[in-house]
Amino acid sequence: MAVEQNRRDFIGMALGGVTAVGGVIALGAMKKTWDPLPSVQSAGFITVDLSPMQEGELKTLQWRGKPIFILKKTADMKKNENRDVVAGNSNYTVIIGLCTHLGCIPTWIPARKEFSCACHGGVFDASGVNTFGPPPRPMDIPPFKIDGEKLVLGEEGPEYQKLTAKKA
Repeated sequence: MAVEQNRRDFIGMALGGVTAVGGVIALGAMKKTWDPLPSVQSAGFITVDLSPMQEGELKTLQWRGKPIFILKKTADMKKNENRDVVAGNSNYTVIIGLCTHLGCIPTWIPARKEFSCACHGGVFDASGVNTFGPPPRPMDIPPFKIDGEKLVLGEEGPEYQKLTAKKA
């Protein structure tokens, strides 16, 4: 009878151990479902420090699944009051890096100071304005806010509202 009792205790403890391990795994899976998806996390705000950028430098980053081009303009690049972003004493182009024709990603060509889309030959100037080819309009400007020498993507600041008001 004592052997039978020990066997029942062992089976009970083994079943309890398997149940506990299963419960821990289930709690881990539940926690994972509560965490925000990476796509939701990338939909937030991104802060970019513009101060280390050199004149003529193009910085590319991803925001909300789209490429963002930030170009620090040189003195010989044509200024565009309707599209240039001023931070500190420098002018920048901040655009969503997608061709407005079919959504291809244009390439920056520093020698010509223009963005060129290889898909159908669309050309955009250093401010993202369409100058040649099939693109029907300039590249889009993402919502942003200037905070000193920092650019905050995803937040509509007065600078962004001023640029979008000029478009209308």
